[in-house]
Amino acid sequence: MKKTAGAVVGLCATAPLLMAVPVLAIGAGTASAVCSTGGVQDVDAAAIATQVKTILDGGDKGSVSVPGLGDPAEQVPNAKTIQTTGVAMNIPARGQVVALATALQESSLRNLTWGDRDSLGLFQQRPSMGWGTANEILDPVHASTKFYEGLRKVSGWQSLSITQAAQAVQRSGFPEAYAKWEPLATALQKAIEPMLPKTGGASPDPSPSGSADTGSPALGIAGGCGAEGDGGTDFGAIPPGTLPAEYKIPSNAPREVQTAIRWALGQLGTPYQWGGTCTNSHGKDAMGRCDCSSLMQQAYKAAGVTLTRTTYTQVKDGKAVSVDALQPGDLLFTEGTAAVPEHVGMAIGQGLIVHAPHTGDIVRITTLASWKPRILAARRVV
Repeated sequence: MKKTAGAVVGLCATAPLLMAVPVLAIGAGTASAVCSTGGVQDVDAAAIATQVKTILDGGDKGSVSVPGLGDPAEQVPNAKTIQTTGVAMNIPARGQVVALATALQESSLRNLTWGDRDSLGLFQQRPSMGWGTANEILDPVHASTKFYEGLRKVSGWQSLSITQAAQAVQRSGFPEAYAKWEPLATALQKAIEPMLPKTGGASPDPSPSGSADTGSPALGIAGGCGAEGDGGTDFGAIPPGTLPAEYKIPSNAPREVQTAIRWALGQLGTPYQWGGTCTNSHGKDAMGRCDCSSLMQQAYKAAGVTLTRTTYTQVKDGKAVSVDALQPGDLLFTEGTAAVPEHVGMAIGQGLIVHAPHTGDIVRITTLASWKPRILAARRVV
């Protein structure tokens, strides 16, 4: 529920106030769609860990029950997305617990399409208060990123209690509302942590089927656009969906390569979609969004260069090049085998790569240093 000008309005008595500083996105401008006001939730951490693993490993989700979660098959993957976004942003475990506790209170870890006034998503963020467009807020990675950005702006948040830190971002009219979720949030964080990639810049949730993805379900091909970590260059950790300010498209690259890079960078921050065509990544139709191979195909199509559709076939496009002699525009393949790779990205110069990781993530920049040990093949198409 919101408190505004001395009046109390809204759905329930737990929601944050309007955002105090919209530009900085510190005050949440959110509304709680979950009206739980009870005491601290008791949890069985060992049981939760077992059940979370079953869900994330693709087991029989219908038989799993996580105390405190009404629909764990939906809620646990959302929790993983929140946590892996935190890992990608170098947020420590305590900050991940703050985010999980907040989402438990605000939405019960459900990506809600409704709320008080225009509040939406996992954190019940409001488009009208500077958190992003409605579509962006309904992207769990965007919503989580904005929450963590707000947390980073809270001076000394690491020394605050979980509920104080959450309140500092959300600005709730009922600041103790988050405290009761700390045990469950902590148990979820600890249960999910061992299942995350050990490299930095981990991407959120794998595809729901647990199978890999070459970006062409219509062909019945299994494969994956698995994410790689960031780090290893002077750029440091690169926030999801952003481009380092120091980066410049290489002026000495062929015109077609410059066009392809520019087009690919125009898709940064858009949600990954398995089998998506990448023909309208900013639109409402999910199938117009990008997967790893369609991002490469459409980027080069914009430059007048024809590529085939999947990683399995793109690894045969152009000519093979040495990983030690890469140039901007080269396609780099990881995961699977050299003959049947399951992920592809594009070298864009200055030791950076643009790629679309997998379900739950967004088109993003990563570093060549983090990919190099895993590169199975490289192809030059211009």
